[in-house]
Amino acid sequence: MREQTVDVAVIGAGTAGLNARRAAEKAGAHAVAIDSGPLGTTCARVGCMPSKLLIAAAEAAHAVREARHFGVHAGEPRVVPGEVMGRVRRERDRFVGFLLAEARTLGERGLLLDGRARFVEPNLLAVGDALRVRARKAVVVAVGSAVRSPPLLARLESPRVIDSDRVFELEAIPERLLVVGAGPIGVELGQAMARLGARVTVLCADAKVAGIRDPAVLASAKSALARELTLHTRSTLEAAEARADGVWVRFRGEDGEVSEGTWPMVLTATGRAPRLQGLELERAGVELDDKGRPREFDAATLQCGEAPVFLAGDASGLRPLLHEAIDDGQIAGRNAAAFPAVLPGERRTPLAIVFTDPQVAFVGRRYDSLDLATCSIGQVDFGDQGRARVMAKNHGLLRVYGSPATGALLGAELVAPAGEHLAHLLAWAIQSGLTVEEALRLPFYHPVIEEGLRTALLDLRSQMSAKTGSPSTSRTSSGP
Repeated sequence: MREQTVDVAVIGAGTAGLNARRAAEKAGAHAVAIDSGPLGTTCARVGCMPSKLLIAAAEAAHAVREARHFGVHAGEPRVVPGEVMGRVRRERDRFVGFLLAEARTLGERGLLLDGRARFVEPNLLAVGDALRVRARKAVVVAVGSAVRSPPLLARLESPRVIDSDRVFELEAIPERLLVVGAGPIGVELGQAMARLGARVTVLCADAKVAGIRDPAVLASAKSALARELTLHTRSTLEAAEARADGVWVRFRGEDGEVSEGTWPMVLTATGRAPRLQGLELERAGVELDDKGRPREFDAATLQCGEAPVFLAGDASGLRPLLHEAIDDGQIAGRNAAAFPAVLPGERRTPLAIVFTDPQVAFVGRRYDSLDLATCSIGQVDFGDQGRARVMAKNHGLLRVYGSPATGALLGAELVAPAGEHLAHLLAWAIQSGLTVEEALRLPFYHPVIEEGLRTALLDLRSQMSAKTGSPSTSRTSSGP
């Protein structure tokens, strides 16, 4: 068996892995990535990009239907599934192509090795059957994640049961669709399919929709989504059976009522899990729990206990988002190159966006992490917000959290039109350390959705003043 020695070995050539290899190299280490494929990153192949392409098509169809609100009568749009899905795949393949070109270049330079890696001992990997790679410094594990399906549905092995990786290969939009899972992936794909012509039912075991934790924002989001989707929260899947005309499913609601039905297609969207199986991490000195995850893992340095092993990206299970995977890769790559002199990595303000309509977003501190006795909450309802009414997108609620003691902005949860932009403004303000007063001194144009943010900040300042007994000084009108 041939052996190759490097400073840092990176298992995985996705977003986190490529950034880890690059960061290690920048730190002066000879670093290689190892991947058995398919290459092209989860985001580009089956995640962010194809899902947003599908959502864009759905938004176009929805805009045609909604034009009547403006006195523009276009009629029911004719959705041609083959053309919709054809564009999704063409553009997806274009994005993937850029990444494959980078991978080819790395392969030609000997910096990307083809094969499935597993640990033989600390710092030593077996790659396939013919190669061993010894890492003088450390190993970065950036193997990404895999879809997780409910066992009742996974065992059916029916072509009528698909997951979020395979949905983009569809040639037709089913007349009716059951989505199992109401997290970000489930509600994004569910609403998109509904707008493209399917009658969609969404089923989830808990009360959280789109990952929302703030109960007021959750209620607003459920109300908005229920206009297009049939939502069953706190419902337990009890039985499933493949039949000639579809998939028969029985589930029990929170009130104990049992429902059943047969759907032409079922989409499982119950999340993703790190791909750690088969790596034999225990041979690297990493103690695993009963779920196959490291018992000791430092979220600041990304190191597994005292072992020369770092987890990055979806493999860490911390923040499974592309921009976080980039940061993970950079932190893990630098620390692997410097091992054993590891340092905590610098983190950005947490930011997550769900591309439903209205959009859902979370910034900074989440509702369930707040001490409500020492925090204040300001809000704006977009039902009567000026620009939202102009666009006939007047649905949603923004809640902003602050500290009366310091005046600091702490975080926000929202469901709102243009939520992706509001979330970025809030993330930048929080990361910049702005107080509520300082944020209110910044310009707000009229009429824009961002005026809703000003209204929420004004309300937050008022709530903070009431808690501290100090007077509010800025004007309180935010326009129509």
